[in-house]
Amino acid sequence: MNKKAIALLSGGLDSTLAVKLMLEQGIEIVALNFKSPFCNCDGKDREGCKSHAIKVAEDFEVEIKVVHKGLEYLEVVRHPKFGYGSGINPCVDCRIFSFQMAKDLMPTVGASFIVTGEVVGQRPMSQRKHPMFLIEKEAGLEGLIVRPLSAKLLPVTIPEKMGIVDREKLLGISGRSRKEQIKIARELEVDDYPCSSGGCLLTDENFARRLKDYFGHSEKNVWSEMKLLQIGRHFRVSSDLKVIVGRDEDDNKKLVAFKGSGDTLFQPDDFSGPVALAKGELSEDDRELIASIILRYGKVKENESPSVSYQNGSSSGTLIAMAPIGDSLLDSMRV
Repeated sequence: MNKKAIALLSGGLDSTLAVKLMLEQGIEIVALNFKSPFCNCDGKDREGCKSHAIKVAEDFEVEIKVVHKGLEYLEVVRHPKFGYGSGINPCVDCRIFSFQMAKDLMPTVGASFIVTGEVVGQRPMSQRKHPMFLIEKEAGLEGLIVRPLSAKLLPVTIPEKMGIVDREKLLGISGRSRKEQIKIARELEVDDYPCSSGGCLLTDENFARRLKDYFGHSEKNVWSEMKLLQIGRHFRVSSDLKVIVGRDEDDNKKLVAFKGSGDTLFQPDDFSGPVALAKGELSEDDRELIASIILRYGKVKENESPSVSYQNGSSSGTLIAMAPIGDSLLDSMRV
């Protein structure tokens, strides 16, 4: 065993401090950042987590590898062995998956153990002692995960037993508060952690509802569909048809860009209104329904004819939106 480790670096406060504490002990670090469409630490900036991690790695002068979790991860989210939390968040399975990816990388970079910023009691599913030990076992990393922020509350790891890591210089933080971490960050002169507490869309009630609807109506795992779930208003018209309606100009542009070969794009012709993207087979009644949804969120001036154009591959057409859809019917379809 050597003094080189892979550190899971999200770019948040906890993982940043964990890396800093290891560097203070002379441990050589290779940072590993996982790219996922479910990162929510920066609101609309979905590249935020990766950017923060890269910034931390640059500041600390450590190598960083950014990896996409891939479609295999979506299968974990769809069918978790250890279940979901309050949303559709398979936190235990997610940690196992991440640790296994880190474990596979260890021989490539010459690392002999793994470092994380986990804190005992901070997250209900994956950061209590029992699931921590379960995760280590399932990932095949028992005794090889050093958690510098909570190490003194956990069993001695192999790197500590071998004298590679000095346990006396590690911490015993627990709980959800980050007051202690912020204090230590000041002491270690770590002052740039914009993603202090992180965030995961899988715990968000609205996103979880949309993802469950997607899993319930599609057997395919497609990353672009995960992005679409974050855009606009979603309506389930039938088991075979879903409609996404833009909330603003940014949404409208994204819906146009995300149109797939089998999708139908609806756009208002001569009045102000949103773009709608229909995913699934359409009848004439469905097209009229979508036009009425667009009209519900549009603004039609006096003497304007609210016509809506639609296009699917080489097929296209125009229809008049006769009246806006009623709110009760619209709400019954809302995802």
